Amino acid sequence: MRHSVEVTRLPSLRPPIGFAHRGAKANAPENTIEAFELAVRLGATGIESDVWMTADGVAVLDHDGVVGRRPRRRPIAEVHSSDLPDHIPTLRNFYELVGASVEFSLDVKDPSAAAEVIACARDVSAESQLWLCHPSRELLCGWRALSPDVNLVESTRAARFESSPELHIARSAEMGVDVLNLHHSDWTGGLIAMVHRFELLAFGWDAQFERILDGLLDAGIDGVYSDHVDVMMNALTNAATGDKAS
Repeated sequence: MRHSVEVTRLPSLRPPIGFAHRGAKANAPENTIEAFELAVRLGATGIESDVWMTADGVAVLDHDGVVGRRPRRRPIAEVHSSDLPDHIPTLRNFYELVGASVEFSLDVKDPSAAAEVIACARDVSAESQLWLCHPSRELLCGWRALSPDVNLVESTRAARFESSPELHIARSAEMGVDVLNLHHSDWTGGLIAMVHRFELLAFGWDAQFERILDGLLDAGIDGVYSDHVDVMMNALTNAATGDKAS
């Protein structure tokens, strides 16, 4: 869908991607195959989840990265994949049951999972639909060596910029970041235009309400993340057709 490393970057995505945060979280148990499949049925053009690595080197989808009940909670990194609760899917489960055509945004909570994640995507020809997210630009851009086609997403907050917005964005572009992903409240039309000027894409997360989604889309955002797939897709449809709710 998007470029490989040798190809000129797109200045914006049209239509923007609608990422279902942890699947259709508002309507099904988060980060489950049920939630992911429901999100696709509701029209989401992207899915979002978090990825961890088990003790036996299997990439799995879960938010907190721990299993069990207190006081016996254990990090997923210490648990064999066969001992995980049934509701936690592996990444390969996702591709087998949900499919490889949907845009897939993964917050890489365990950096050791990156190589396995890319390998899983490569096995189903889905590297260009994979959006790897992390707050560290240095770590993120190191993953470029693993794939020329994967999309690298810097997920941060404007307050954490290392310098002025322009200098921070310029440095991210120079390092090889593809997308700047900020909380919806950090974005302005001017900041989105600046990101596009440096040939990066702009994503906005925690976009839960119609007015927030409409504002981001009006400002030129390239992707949004929401728990409420129906609300999100309605906003995207309205933006595409020029229709707005009164």
